[in-house]
Amino acid sequence: MDRLRILASNSAGTLLALDELWPESAGGGWATVVVMLLVSWKLLRLFFYCRRPVAISGAYFRGGSSARVSNLITDADLRDLMISLEGKPKRNERWEDLIDKTSNLVSYKAKFSRPKDGPLKFYSVTTFEKCSAELLRDFYMDNQYRRKWDNIVIHHEQLQVDENSGTEIGRCIKKFPLLTPKEYILAWRVWEGKDKTFYCFTKDCEHPMSVRQNKYVRVGFLRSGWRIRKVPGRDACEMTLVHQEDAGINIEMVKLGFAKGVWSYVSKMNNALREYSSCSPIHLTPVSTLHRLIKKIPPELEANAETSEEEVPKRSSSVSGRRSRANISQKKPSRSPKRWILANGLLLLGGIICLSRGRRSTTIGTQLAVPCILKKLMKHGSESS
Repeated sequence: MDRLRILASNSAGTLLALDELWPESAGGGWATVVVMLLVSWKLLRLFFYCRRPVAISGAYFRGGSSARVSNLITDADLRDLMISLEGKPKRNERWEDLIDKTSNLVSYKAKFSRPKDGPLKFYSVTTFEKCSAELLRDFYMDNQYRRKWDNIVIHHEQLQVDENSGTEIGRCIKKFPLLTPKEYILAWRVWEGKDKTFYCFTKDCEHPMSVRQNKYVRVGFLRSGWRIRKVPGRDACEMTLVHQEDAGINIEMVKLGFAKGVWSYVSKMNNALREYSSCSPIHLTPVSTLHRLIKKIPPELEANAETSEEEVPKRSSSVSGRRSRANISQKKPSRSPKRWILANGLLLLGGIICLSRGRRSTTIGTQLAVPCILKKLMKHGSESS
């Protein structure tokens, strides 16, 4: 017993014999046991709490079951998308013009807003002359062909398909100039409405087949959607896009890069679109899969597509409020369980030593110190829970 010693003070480096941890005064041993039982109960409670499964930001599902995949994107997402594509500003939201360019076969205009509860939101309308809505839909959704003309996309793979709901999940790697490659795990659905009008909604998610890698930056928030439809009275079609993404870049840099580089990107996309119509059917295999997954828009949504401006801010503000509260609760810094256990273990050791070394001359100090230690432990335990 004399050789068993522990370090009780880092500053002084004092070594105490293990048998000296037990008090000399009568009744002190019982007090030590009570403190040990209380703290042990708190530590065990924390241990079992930490073993519970923790939800990951974004939609996550284990095993990729079809039931969970089908619920990733719902008709409610389509309803909100249809409202957003009308381009009406929400309450406390102001659109700012960004770019307006036109050439012989394509025109592009875009604007942006600064939501208080999220990253920049972009709204754009691209009009392609001498192009059908079906051709533009197939071109835009053909990820295999995109790699041939879009040098930003360096990798794309399909992870899962749910034909019942029409939901696809894929992984995409994009390389932007001067930035670390970004990894996107996305789920999307396509709907068809009247008069060959098509909608697509895309959002971030997690998938068990895609493990995070240090060489990529995983994009944690993305909401994007588009509508493709024929322009009335003209041999042309337009694609209206709403896009919001947390790219982890300074807002002014995003705005500047978008304004300077988007027109050259649109021109390149237009040239690739013209070549796409002459592709052989062999290269259009992914598109045939897309056609099977397209779902019809529910009649009630199509009838209520043009929601009144008064209803939109009310619903949007309530949803934004709930999301803001959820984001605040999720972004609270959480203390590492190992550090919590280590810190409270030291407090436990200090409490034992305090009780065990208690003399008659230090009885008052001991009685004051022990409640403070226990209160500290209870406070940390409640915050972690």
